[in-house]
Amino acid sequence: MTDQANEAAVPQGKAPSLTHKLFVLAILAGSFLLFLVQPMVARMALPKLGGAPAVWNSAMLVYQALLLGGYAYAHWLGRVPVRRQATIHLAVLAIAALWLPIGLIGMNLPADAEPTIWVPWLLVASIGPLFFAIAAQAPLLQRWYSVSSGGRDPYALYAASNIGSFGGLIAYPILVEPNMAITSQRWLWTGGYALVFLLVAGCALLLPRKAADVPHVTHTSEAPGWRLVAHWILLALVPSGLMLATTTFLTTDIVAVPMLWVVPLGLYLLSFSVAFSDSRLLADLIAKFAPLCLLLFGATLISGNHEYAYLNAFIGVALLFIVSVACHSRMYALRPAPDRLTGFYLAMSVGGVLGGVFSALIAPIVFDWTYEYPLLIIAAGALVPQVFLIPLIGRLWTGDSQVLRIKTLAVALIVSVLMVVGLRDLFSLGSMAVQVAFVGVAIVGLLSIGRKLAFTVALAGAIILFGGYQALQTSAAGARTRSYFGVYTITETPTEVRLAHGTTLHGVQLTGERSRTPTTYYARNSGVGLAMAAAPELFGPRARIGVVGLGTGTLACYAQPGQDWRFYEIDPAVVGIARDSGKFSFLSQCLPNPRIVIGDARLRLAEQRANSLDLLALDAFSSDAVPMHLMTAEAYATYGRVLAPNGLLMVHISNRYLALDPIVAEAARRGGWYAERLYYNPTPMEETVDEAGASDWIALSRDPKTLDRLVARGGGWTVLVPEFGVPGWTDDYASIVPVLRPAKMPWDDD
Repeated sequence: MTDQANEAAVPQGKAPSLTHKLFVLAILAGSFLLFLVQPMVARMALPKLGGAPAVWNSAMLVYQALLLGGYAYAHWLGRVPVRRQATIHLAVLAIAALWLPIGLIGMNLPADAEPTIWVPWLLVASIGPLFFAIAAQAPLLQRWYSVSSGGRDPYALYAASNIGSFGGLIAYPILVEPNMAITSQRWLWTGGYALVFLLVAGCALLLPRKAADVPHVTHTSEAPGWRLVAHWILLALVPSGLMLATTTFLTTDIVAVPMLWVVPLGLYLLSFSVAFSDSRLLADLIAKFAPLCLLLFGATLISGNHEYAYLNAFIGVALLFIVSVACHSRMYALRPAPDRLTGFYLAMSVGGVLGGVFSALIAPIVFDWTYEYPLLIIAAGALVPQVFLIPLIGRLWTGDSQVLRIKTLAVALIVSVLMVVGLRDLFSLGSMAVQVAFVGVAIVGLLSIGRKLAFTVALAGAIILFGGYQALQTSAAGARTRSYFGVYTITETPTEVRLAHGTTLHGVQLTGERSRTPTTYYARNSGVGLAMAAAPELFGPRARIGVVGLGTGTLACYAQPGQDWRFYEIDPAVVGIARDSGKFSFLSQCLPNPRIVIGDARLRLAEQRANSLDLLALDAFSSDAVPMHLMTAEAYATYGRVLAPNGLLMVHISNRYLALDPIVAEAARRGGWYAERLYYNPTPMEETVDEAGASDWIALSRDPKTLDRLVARGGGWTVLVPEFGVPGWTDDYASIVPVLRPAKMPWDDD
């Protein structure tokens, strides 16, 4: 007697209410925990591992490998009878519980630890068994549900799985992190794990008892061919890669809003819920119009227009959702019988891993811009289901295979001609020629929807015309550099050279005889400018000065003979731009052969001897955000240990999205610092002549006399006072929610 026979013995029809609800709840809870643990462990690891990209890329690979391992384990478990599966899986969950409460194991990493080796080891040793056991929940419980419910289609439960994942993803930054310290979070997750164990045990009790008495037999449905498996993998790869590429593209070229990464990932997870739902109306409607949306919006985003940043961000995430629903709906249509379910999800997991590896690991090395985004948009155009929008378009594509090939070649020829005309006249006729050519290509694309090859050619032409060609020109000019931290763009004019990290300006150098002039946030009347000018008076001619964040090296032009300077920079690409590119000369003119310490500043400062600096300027930014682990009370304790008793700490908090002054004020209160704040707003003359920019700096010292002498030099300093109701950040608790500034929308007044 077979498992399938046992399934058939259960009456068909509507699933029992208890069975359905219990399985849904178990899958929801498991997926919720799975996506809750990732940001939670990231917060735990940040002070220990630092913020280097190799750390988080390695962590991402660990998560994906464990997820893939969980799916492979669920697939392998399908070889044994279902009740024996339940016994094995409950034993795995019980063994994994030995790692509770969840957290990092107590080990000190070597100072020269290689992230690609130590990070996977630390994470696997800390949470590997727990993550692995929970990762197997979705495919395994769906298989059990099919058995328990009399062979009902279990794929709709995958929608519940992704709703749970979405819930965990949203709950952490909005509910868990703002209201609970890490210690409490660990016990919350532990309680959730216990609940999942009980729910899984309950599901196991609903399995047919006779199935345990017979061996599991071979599959009754036909095995999928390699072409179908490859198709599953591609359909999973493109949305997964596009989710990460959309996040990178939006934060790099549109708007660097904190927590923006939550939105693409959340919509990606919700797309499964729509695509795998029993109700097909919404999924089919989205899939039908997906090619049209790709053609109209996929190309326009590539142009990188910042005038309506939030509108473009909305278009970007909406397009991701549409593509994800279309691809996942196609996967759902190609799904195998329930007895092949775990292999189907294993292929899906492989595609997800490959998409993540392409966008997060390969693209930053191979490309100097977010080229993965347009490439994945084009790939989506080739993969999403296509039907003729109206019968008239279908009649245009009638004929035998030879006729259809000729028509496809005609589309390619028309698109090529329009591209040549548009790009040739780009500089002579301006953007109007490109727009006219784009409209022509768009019309050809609309008439090609329903014929994938022709449509993909038109889509590629539209992307090249509307921003792709200009991106290629910038790359060819060598004006862009990319690392795992983002994209750095250098813009040169006859009077200045600018460096932007994503959408945020990170430095300006004037040309000619004024090339040593400190600019932007570092102008002479800014907080840090006044502090650097006061350093000889405060600390003598041999002042020891440290700067966290190199940028273009602007601050080096405050260096005086006899002073000992050192920079701390996490990104080697920035060092190459400031010191070796020849584009910026602050270092070569003002501080030749500077001492630059590469690595996470908090970790590198912790290695230094006490009282080794007189002045430390904290100017570390990733695009528009200050790394959180550099702003905790423990981080300030590290700065205080490195600084001399009368030392001065300068903290740069200029930010479009976060009001960080309450965080610094609370850290000062806890650490016994005295603090003064200077918001510098340059005059129109300073803005025009010196390229000075508005900046917000806070000066801290444990010696009030040091601050008094700085403030006495003028500048408009004000005492920094803690803000009631805003808790400070620690390694155990930190949330950006209380300090988020209101978003400025396109319709707001300037």
